Amino acid sequence: MMDWLEYRKELMGRIGEVGKLSPDTVAGYQTLSKAGQKTGHLDAKTRELIALAVAVTTRCDGCITVHTGEALKHGATHEEIAEALGVAIALNAGAALVYSARVMDAVSAHEAGSKA
Repeated sequence: MMDWLEYRKELMGRIGEVGKLSPDTVAGYQTLSKAGQKTGHLDAKTRELIALAVAVTTRCDGCITVHTGEALKHGATHEEIAEALGVAIALNAGAALVYSARVMDAVSAHEAGSKA
């Protein structure tokens, strides 16, 4: 398994390098990241649980290490994290099912096209 804390430290260093080369890009990302905090509709823990589920669906290791630390900092329990991950698992399975239906639609189209 990964050394998540060391990875986070190295990642932040590399992101710092990107920030020096392209400060507006990193500033824009930070603006997007902070936008949800300003509305106050969701608490920080809920936002971090959502971020973890999205991190899984987008397969972002950097997002996993950053948002795991933040979720724990905001009081997320192992059970809450596991439940959020269950949503990600179900969503990925659902997406595979939807795209399976698309494949079957493509099969039908190809078969119809070859008969024409």
